[in-house]
Amino acid sequence: MNNVILIGMPGAGKSTVGVVLAKKLGYSFMDSDLIIQKQTGKLLHQLIEEKGEAGFLMLENEINAALDLDHHVIATGGSAIYGQEAMEHFKRIGCVVYLSLPFEELKERLGDLHQRGVVLKEGFTLLDLYKERIPLYEKYADITIDCDQKRIREIVEEISRKCKE
Repeated sequence: MNNVILIGMPGAGKSTVGVVLAKKLGYSFMDSDLIIQKQTGKLLHQLIEEKGEAGFLMLENEINAALDLDHHVIATGGSAIYGQEAMEHFKRIGCVVYLSLPFEELKERLGDLHQRGVVLKEGFTLLDLYKERIPLYEKYADITIDCDQKRIREIVEEISRKCKE
């Protein structure tokens, strides 16, 4: 296993789980949202405002598809699954793990979607976004982890075990 790529809705725990998983595996941790911010010098919500939804998704796809990493746990932005080139690249370079949570749990975890830099189409609710993205997460996932009512340690153990299989 070269890399572990975590996908899922905002608030699913990709960054939190990713840091702990990287420590367990002896890998480095990388958050693709932070790479986007570093390369552009702007916060995600600023990029979305400036470039629009489509422009941001193109930028995210381009940056993710160019990541050249080895022995990393990569926490992706929730919208990474809209980038076909990036997702095909991730599947080539590692094990793609979907962190799944029920809608009600996600809703409780999320604060201000705008401040989080969540790509939300005009007129879309969080539920609309959830329903749109779930099939894409499932399509690209090598492994799906149900994170409902689980502790970080349990999730990390399950990912570690399943990615080795």
